[in-house]
Amino acid sequence: MNLPAGLVLESGATLAPVQIAYHTFGTLNPARDNVVWVCHALTANADVLSWWAGLFGPGDYFDPADWFIVCANILGSCYGSTGPLTSGDATAEPLYQQFPLVTIRDMVAAHEALRQELGLERIHTLIGGSLGGQQALEWAILRPTVFTNLVVLATNAQHSPWGIAFNEAQRLAIFADPTYHEGTPAGGQRGMKAARATALLSYRSYDAYGRTQAETDPDRLDGFRASSYQQHQGDKLVARFNAYSYVALSRTMDTHHVGRGRGSAALALAFIKARTLVISISSDVLFPPDEQLFLARHIPGATYAAMDSEYGHDGFLIETAQITQLLEKFYVPSLVH
Repeated sequence: MNLPAGLVLESGATLAPVQIAYHTFGTLNPARDNVVWVCHALTANADVLSWWAGLFGPGDYFDPADWFIVCANILGSCYGSTGPLTSGDATAEPLYQQFPLVTIRDMVAAHEALRQELGLERIHTLIGGSLGGQQALEWAILRPTVFTNLVVLATNAQHSPWGIAFNEAQRLAIFADPTYHEGTPAGGQRGMKAARATALLSYRSYDAYGRTQAETDPDRLDGFRASSYQQHQGDKLVARFNAYSYVALSRTMDTHHVGRGRGSAALALAFIKARTLVISISSDVLFPPDEQLFLARHIPGATYAAMDSEYGHDGFLIETAQITQLLEKFYVPSLVH
Protein backbone atom coordinates (compact mmCIF):
# COMPACT_ATOMS: atom_id res chain seq x y z
CA MET A 1 0.00 0.00 0.00
CA ASN A 2 1.22 3.49 -0.81
CA LEU A 3 0.57 6.74 1.03
CA PRO A 4 1.67 9.38 -1.51
CA ALA A 5 1.20 12.21 0.98
CA GLY A 6 3.21 10.30 3.55
CA LEU A 7 2.89 10.50 7.30
CA VAL A 8 3.46 13.38 9.68
CA LEU A 9 5.61 11.76 12.32
CA GLU A 10 5.33 12.29 16.05
CA SER A 11 8.58 14.28 15.90
CA GLY A 12 6.95 16.78 13.51
CA ALA A 13 8.92 15.60 10.48
CA THR A 14 7.10 14.30 7.40
CA LEU A 15 8.01 10.94 5.92
CA ALA A 16 6.87 10.93 2.29
CA PRO A 17 6.00 9.04 0.28
CA VAL A 18 5.28 5.98 2.44
CA GLN A 19 5.04 2.41 1.28
CA ILE A 20 3.68 -0.34 3.53
CA ALA A 21 4.47 -3.94 2.64
CA TYR A 22 2.12 -6.54 4.05
CA HIS A 23 0.95 -10.14 3.74
CA THR A 24 -2.47 -11.66 4.22
CA PHE A 25 -3.18 -15.35 4.69
CA GLY A 26 -6.52 -17.11 4.60
CA THR A 27 -9.91 -15.73 3.66
CA LEU A 28 -12.07 -13.10 5.27
CA ASN A 29 -15.34 -14.81 6.21
CA PRO A 30 -18.78 -13.38 5.32
CA ALA A 31 -19.23 -12.02 8.86
CA ARG A 32 -15.77 -10.37 8.64
CA ASP A 33 -15.07 -11.46 12.22
CA ASN A 34 -12.11 -13.81 11.74
CA VAL A 35 -9.31 -11.25 11.41
CA VAL A 36 -6.04 -11.79 13.30
CA TRP A 37 -3.53 -8.95 13.02
CA VAL A 38 0.09 -9.72 13.92
CA CYS A 39 2.56 -6.98 14.88
CA HIS A 40 6.08 -8.26 14.34
CA ALA A 41 9.25 -7.67 16.33
CA LEU A 42 12.60 -6.04 15.54
CA THR A 43 14.12 -7.98 12.63
CA ALA A 44 11.08 -9.98 11.48
CA ASN A 45 8.95 -9.35 8.40
CA ALA A 46 5.37 -9.50 7.18
CA ASP A 47 5.53 -13.24 6.42
CA VAL A 48 4.41 -14.39 9.86
CA LEU A 49 4.08 -18.02 8.73
CA SER A 50 7.84 -18.09 8.15
CA TRP A 51 8.92 -16.90 11.60
CA TRP A 52 6.10 -17.93 13.97
CA ALA A 53 5.58 -21.47 12.74
CA GLY A 54 3.94 -23.60 15.38
CA LEU A 55 1.49 -20.82 16.18
CA PHE A 56 0.64 -19.57 12.66
CA GLY A 57 0.26 -21.96 9.76
CA PRO A 58 -1.63 -25.03 8.56
CA GLY A 59 -2.57 -27.17 11.56
CA ASP A 60 -1.45 -24.50 14.04
CA TYR A 61 -3.68 -22.54 16.41
CA PHE A 62 -4.01 -19.67 13.94
CA ASP A 63 -4.61 -21.75 10.83
CA PRO A 64 -5.20 -19.78 7.59
CA ALA A 65 -7.99 -22.23 6.83
CA ASP A 66 -9.94 -20.60 9.68
CA TRP A 67 -8.49 -17.13 10.09
CA PHE A 68 -7.78 -14.10 7.92
CA ILE A 69 -4.28 -13.21 9.08
CA VAL A 70 -2.69 -9.81 8.41
CA CYS A 71 0.89 -8.79 9.12
CA ALA A 72 2.44 -5.52 7.95
CA ASN A 73 6.15 -4.82 7.75
CA ILE A 74 7.02 -1.97 10.10
CA LEU A 75 8.30 1.44 9.02
CA GLY A 76 12.08 1.58 9.19
CA SER A 77 12.56 -2.05 8.24
CA CYS A 78 14.37 -3.37 5.17
CA TYR A 79 11.65 -5.81 4.12
CA GLY A 80 9.53 -3.68 1.85
CA SER A 81 8.10 -0.83 3.91
CA THR A 82 9.64 2.64 3.83
CA GLY A 83 12.97 2.64 5.65
CA PRO A 84 16.58 3.86 5.56
CA LEU A 85 17.23 2.15 2.21
CA THR A 86 14.24 3.96 0.70
CA SER A 87 14.70 7.06 -1.42
CA GLY A 88 13.04 10.27 -0.34
CA ASP A 89 11.63 10.54 -3.90
CA ALA A 90 11.94 8.72 -7.19
CA THR A 91 15.34 10.19 -8.04
CA ALA A 92 16.97 10.70 -4.64
CA GLU A 93 19.51 8.49 -2.93
CA PRO A 94 18.43 6.30 0.00
CA LEU A 95 18.22 8.13 3.30
CA TYR A 96 20.57 5.78 5.20
CA GLN A 97 21.53 7.38 8.55
CA GLN A 98 19.42 10.46 7.76
CA PHE A 99 16.23 8.40 8.06
CA PRO A 100 14.02 10.30 10.54
CA LEU A 101 13.10 9.08 13.99
CA VAL A 102 10.02 6.87 13.80
CA THR A 103 8.19 6.14 17.05
CA ILE A 104 5.94 3.24 17.96
CA ARG A 105 2.97 5.57 17.46
CA ASP A 106 4.18 6.33 13.94
CA MET A 107 4.32 2.61 13.18
CA VAL A 108 0.79 2.26 14.51
CA ALA A 109 -0.36 5.15 12.33
CA ALA A 110 0.85 3.18 9.31
CA HIS A 111 -0.97 0.05 10.54
CA GLU A 112 -4.13 2.09 11.04
CA ALA A 113 -3.92 3.48 7.50
CA LEU A 114 -3.58 -0.06 6.17
CA ARG A 115 -6.50 -1.30 8.27
CA GLN A 116 -8.71 1.39 6.82
CA GLU A 117 -7.47 0.66 3.29
CA LEU A 118 -8.39 -3.01 3.77
CA GLY A 119 -11.82 -2.05 5.12
CA LEU A 120 -11.44 -4.04 8.33
CA GLU A 121 -13.78 -2.48 10.87
CA ARG A 122 -13.14 -5.06 13.60
CA ILE A 123 -10.11 -7.17 14.48
CA HIS A 124 -10.84 -10.39 16.36
CA THR A 125 -7.31 -10.65 17.77
CA LEU A 126 -4.37 -8.26 17.81
CA ILE A 127 -1.19 -10.08 18.82
CA GLY A 128 2.49 -9.24 19.17
CA GLY A 129 5.60 -9.94 21.20
CA SER A 130 8.48 -7.68 22.22
CA LEU A 131 8.50 -4.67 19.83
CA GLY A 132 5.39 -6.19 18.29
CA GLY A 133 3.70 -6.13 21.67
CA GLN A 134 4.62 -2.48 22.10
CA GLN A 135 2.85 -1.69 18.81
CA ALA A 136 -0.18 -3.77 19.80
CA LEU A 137 -0.54 -1.97 23.15
CA GLU A 138 -0.26 1.45 21.55
CA TRP A 139 -2.81 0.56 18.87
CA ALA A 140 -5.28 -0.91 21.38
CA ILE A 141 -5.08 2.36 23.33
CA LEU A 142 -5.44 4.51 20.22
CA ARG A 143 -8.41 2.55 18.77
CA PRO A 144 -10.00 0.78 21.75
CA THR A 145 -13.23 -0.20 19.98
CA VAL A 146 -11.56 -1.93 17.02
CA PHE A 147 -10.07 -4.94 18.81
CA THR A 148 -12.05 -7.73 20.45
CA ASN A 149 -9.01 -9.55 21.88
CA LEU A 150 -5.46 -8.43 22.60
CA VAL A 151 -2.57 -10.84 23.19
CA VAL A 152 0.81 -9.40 24.15
CA LEU A 153 3.91 -11.40 24.99
CA ALA A 154 7.22 -10.42 26.60
CA THR A 155 6.59 -6.68 26.23
CA ASN A 156 6.08 -3.56 28.32
CA ALA A 157 4.30 -0.25 28.73
CA GLN A 158 7.53 1.75 28.55
CA HIS A 159 10.93 0.65 27.31
CA SER A 160 13.19 0.31 30.33
CA PRO A 161 16.54 1.97 31.01
CA TRP A 162 17.98 -1.56 30.85
CA GLY A 163 16.50 -2.13 27.39
CA ILE A 164 17.63 1.28 26.14
CA ALA A 165 21.14 0.58 27.42
CA PHE A 166 21.26 -2.70 25.52
CA ASN A 167 20.14 -0.89 22.37
CA GLU A 168 22.70 1.86 22.81
CA ALA A 169 25.48 -0.70 23.27
CA GLN A 170 24.46 -2.27 19.98
CA ARG A 171 24.35 1.06 18.19
CA LEU A 172 27.81 1.93 19.50
CA ALA A 173 29.11 -1.28 17.92
CA ILE A 174 27.57 -0.28 14.58
CA PHE A 175 28.82 3.32 14.81
CA ALA A 176 32.34 1.99 15.48
CA ASP A 177 32.30 0.37 12.04
CA PRO A 178 33.68 3.06 9.66
CA THR A 179 31.65 1.71 6.75
CA TYR A 180 28.39 2.68 8.46
CA HIS A 181 29.21 6.36 7.93
CA GLU A 182 29.79 5.87 4.21
CA GLY A 183 26.08 5.47 3.49
CA THR A 184 26.07 2.40 1.26
CA PRO A 185 23.68 -0.60 1.33
CA ALA A 186 26.41 -2.77 2.86
CA GLY A 187 27.52 -0.15 5.38
CA GLY A 188 27.94 -1.15 9.01
CA GLN A 189 27.81 -4.91 8.51
CA ARG A 190 30.74 -5.73 10.79
CA GLY A 191 29.29 -3.50 13.45
CA MET A 192 25.89 -5.12 13.11
CA LYS A 193 27.46 -8.55 13.55
CA ALA A 194 28.89 -7.39 16.89
CA ALA A 195 25.57 -5.76 17.78
CA ARG A 196 23.66 -8.98 17.17
CA ALA A 197 26.09 -10.93 19.34
CA THR A 198 25.46 -8.42 22.13
CA ALA A 199 21.69 -8.57 21.66
CA LEU A 200 21.66 -12.35 21.82
CA LEU A 201 22.84 -12.22 25.42
CA SER A 202 19.64 -10.38 26.27
CA TYR A 203 17.46 -12.68 24.17
CA ARG A 204 18.55 -15.98 25.72
CA SER A 205 19.44 -17.10 29.24
CA TYR A 206 22.32 -18.48 31.27
CA ASP A 207 20.65 -21.89 31.38
CA ALA A 208 20.01 -21.97 27.64
CA TYR A 209 23.67 -21.31 26.86
CA GLY A 210 24.69 -23.89 29.45
CA ARG A 211 22.52 -26.52 27.81
CA THR A 212 23.33 -25.83 24.17
CA GLN A 213 26.86 -24.37 24.15
CA ALA A 214 28.69 -26.23 26.94
CA GLU A 215 32.03 -27.80 26.03
CA THR A 216 32.46 -31.57 26.02
CA ASP A 217 36.26 -31.39 25.92
CA PRO A 218 37.66 -30.23 29.28
CA ASP A 219 41.09 -29.63 27.71
CA ARG A 220 39.91 -27.11 25.13
CA LEU A 221 41.74 -23.77 25.26
CA ASP A 222 40.26 -22.00 22.24
CA GLY A 223 37.50 -22.26 19.64
CA PHE A 224 34.72 -22.55 22.19
CA ARG A 225 31.22 -23.50 21.10
CA ALA A 226 29.73 -20.37 22.67
CA SER A 227 32.17 -18.20 20.69
CA SER A 228 31.29 -19.94 17.44
CA TYR A 229 27.60 -19.56 18.21
CA GLN A 230 27.93 -15.79 18.64
CA GLN A 231 29.84 -15.53 15.37
CA HIS A 232 27.25 -17.65 13.57
CA GLN A 233 24.28 -15.66 14.84
CA GLY A 234 25.96 -12.39 13.86
CA ASP A 235 26.67 -13.69 10.36
CA LYS A 236 23.07 -14.87 9.98
CA LEU A 237 21.70 -11.42 10.69
CA VAL A 238 24.20 -9.73 8.37
CA ALA A 239 23.03 -12.03 5.57
CA ARG A 240 19.39 -10.99 5.92
CA PHE A 241 19.18 -7.52 7.49
CA ASN A 242 20.58 -4.01 7.22
CA ALA A 243 22.56 -1.95 9.72
CA TYR A 244 20.69 1.29 9.03
CA SER A 245 17.36 -0.38 9.70
CA TYR A 246 18.81 -1.99 12.81
CA VAL A 247 19.79 1.42 14.18
CA ALA A 248 16.48 3.01 13.18
CA LEU A 249 14.33 0.28 14.74
CA SER A 250 16.32 0.15 17.97
CA ARG A 251 15.76 3.91 18.30
CA THR A 252 12.05 3.33 17.72
CA MET A 253 11.94 0.82 20.55
CA ASP A 254 13.60 3.33 22.87
CA THR A 255 10.74 5.81 22.28
CA HIS A 256 8.08 3.42 23.54
CA HIS A 257 6.01 4.91 26.37
CA VAL A 258 2.24 4.48 26.26
CA GLY A 259 1.87 7.20 28.90
CA ARG A 260 3.51 9.95 26.86
CA GLY A 261 1.01 12.79 26.67
CA ARG A 262 -1.61 10.70 28.50
CA GLY A 263 -0.77 11.40 32.12
CA SER A 264 0.90 8.07 32.91
CA ALA A 265 1.29 4.55 31.60
CA ALA A 266 -1.34 3.32 34.06
CA LEU A 267 -3.89 5.87 32.85
CA ALA A 268 -3.14 5.04 29.22
CA LEU A 269 -3.55 1.29 29.71
CA ALA A 270 -6.97 1.90 31.26
CA PHE A 271 -8.23 2.96 27.80
CA ILE A 272 -7.88 -0.60 26.48
CA LYS A 273 -11.26 -2.28 26.01
CA ALA A 274 -10.14 -5.54 24.39
CA ARG A 275 -10.16 -8.79 26.34
CA THR A 276 -6.46 -9.04 27.06
CA LEU A 277 -4.02 -11.87 27.66
CA VAL A 278 -0.59 -10.83 28.93
CA ILE A 279 2.12 -13.50 28.75
CA SER A 280 5.50 -13.36 30.47
CA ILE A 281 8.56 -15.63 30.28
CA SER A 282 10.23 -16.69 33.52
CA SER A 283 13.80 -16.35 32.22
CA ASP A 284 13.37 -13.13 30.21
CA VAL A 285 16.04 -10.66 31.32
CA LEU A 286 15.24 -8.07 28.64
CA PHE A 287 11.51 -7.77 29.37
CA PRO A 288 11.27 -9.33 32.86
CA PRO A 289 7.92 -10.58 34.21
CA ASP A 290 7.45 -7.53 36.43
CA GLU A 291 6.83 -5.51 33.27
CA GLN A 292 4.02 -7.83 32.17
CA LEU A 293 2.55 -7.87 35.67
CA PHE A 294 2.32 -4.08 35.44
CA LEU A 295 0.37 -4.42 32.20
CA ALA A 296 -1.99 -6.99 33.67
CA ARG A 297 -2.65 -4.83 36.75
CA HIS A 298 -3.59 -1.76 34.72
CA ILE A 299 -5.38 -3.16 31.65
CA PRO A 300 -9.01 -3.59 32.73
CA GLY A 301 -9.90 -7.27 33.22
CA ALA A 302 -6.62 -8.54 31.80
CA THR A 303 -5.56 -12.17 32.21
CA TYR A 304 -1.95 -12.80 33.17
CA ALA A 305 -0.07 -16.00 32.34
CA ALA A 306 3.56 -16.92 33.04
CA MET A 307 5.49 -19.32 30.82
CA ASP A 308 8.31 -21.34 32.34
CA SER A 309 11.05 -21.42 29.72
CA GLU A 310 14.83 -21.56 29.65
CA TYR A 311 14.95 -19.71 26.32
CA GLY A 312 14.70 -16.21 27.77
CA HIS A 313 13.12 -13.46 25.70
CA ASP A 314 13.18 -15.63 22.57
CA GLY A 315 10.74 -17.93 24.29
CA PHE A 316 7.85 -15.98 22.77
CA LEU A 317 9.00 -17.26 19.36
CA ILE A 318 10.03 -20.75 20.46
CA GLU A 319 7.49 -21.92 23.06
CA THR A 320 4.58 -22.13 20.64
CA ALA A 321 3.12 -25.24 22.31
CA GLN A 322 2.88 -23.42 25.63
CA ILE A 323 1.44 -20.32 23.95
CA THR A 324 -1.17 -22.46 22.22
CA GLN A 325 -2.25 -23.94 25.55
CA LEU A 326 -2.57 -20.47 27.06
CA LEU A 327 -4.63 -19.28 24.10
CA GLU A 328 -6.95 -22.28 24.38
CA LYS A 329 -7.61 -21.37 28.01
CA PHE A 330 -8.05 -17.68 27.22
CA TYR A 331 -10.59 -17.97 24.42
CA VAL A 332 -14.04 -19.25 25.20
CA PRO A 333 -15.41 -21.41 22.37
CA SER A 334 -18.04 -18.88 21.35
CA LEU A 335 -15.37 -16.27 20.65
CA VAL A 336 -13.03 -18.44 18.62
CA HIS A 337 -15.25 -18.75 15.56
